[in-house]
Amino acid sequence: MRGCSALSDLTSGDRIDYRSGAAKTNPLEVPPDLTPLAKDSRYLPQAGAISANALQQGAGKPANASQSVALNQSSDVRIERSGSQRWLVSSRTPEQLWPLVKQFWLDRGFTLSTETPEAGVMETDWAENRAKLPNDLIRNTLGRLIDSLYSTGERDKFRVRLERSKTGTEIYLSHKGLEEVLTGDRVRDGSTAWTQRAPDANLEAEMLTRLMISLGVREEAARTAVAATTAPVVAKARVIAGDSAALQVDDTIERAWRRVGLALDRGGFTVEDRDRAQGIYFVRFVDAKEAAKDDGFFARLFSSKDAVNPLSRYRIVVTADGSNTRVSVQNSQGQPDNSANAQKIVALLVEELKL
Repeated sequence: MRGCSALSDLTSGDRIDYRSGAAKTNPLEVPPDLTPLAKDSRYLPQAGAISANALQQGAGKPANASQSVALNQSSDVRIERSGSQRWLVSSRTPEQLWPLVKQFWLDRGFTLSTETPEAGVMETDWAENRAKLPNDLIRNTLGRLIDSLYSTGERDKFRVRLERSKTGTEIYLSHKGLEEVLTGDRVRDGSTAWTQRAPDANLEAEMLTRLMISLGVREEAARTAVAATTAPVVAKARVIAGDSAALQVDDTIERAWRRVGLALDRGGFTVEDRDRAQGIYFVRFVDAKEAAKDDGFFARLFSSKDAVNPLSRYRIVVTADGSNTRVSVQNSQGQPDNSANAQKIVALLVEELKL
């Protein structure tokens, strides 16, 4: 089960508080592939404010199989859901929505670590939800004197992707989490390290709700809409045996494209660009377990002098396969890939697409 927060626990305003901890959160040594990367100019369009999304002009209307809930007659925003994955649909353009979504995060105490209008992607820095701190007698008594010594042992980061459709914009929001774990003897040294924790689908839903409200939707209507999007039965996904790494999704290509995109956002990938007309995500992937064995890996993450390893770049190709969809992994040159990393990518996507 993904995440431990109940949506009902997040609906009150005092259950989420990233503002008070924003100035206190120190830079973290984070798992691989969660930092901005140098762009490959081959994948970038020539012009346009959010021009990578212009590649998505061939996108059709949301499939009828997805649940869609109209929030109210005056709003242009609705929510759709497939399994644990939710996204917003607006009739406004990405260019109109970009500054509004950016202001949404700034108003909630976040700083943005990534702003890539040409790819329609923005990502917050790691932040602590101070509302999770215990409201105990000691903290209430001493208050601000020792408040800075308290920590939840968790950090959150959010990514938003704006993707152009024929009718406007689709907004995808995903969560990444870290937790601090003990690595040594607490009595001797008390050393700890930050490790990845599972994305929280309920926290994603709450942030989507608040984003809807900030875009002009009445709070009651937004929360009713989120509650009304009950999870349908999710199409199955399975590994395809063969000479190249691939999986099959029992779903239409339109729905599979959306689900694969969110799975990549959640799964520790960096989506550098995408071409919806061709059904290609251009991604970078580094296996977190293998990277953790390299003592100097985390230090190099924060060094702009290190070049991006081209071997870590892949293409995730989404194509129709009859009534189903085939998702295959290619190397950076567009050739079929059956390496160990490619197989790990397929396994991660299958796991994400189960939810």
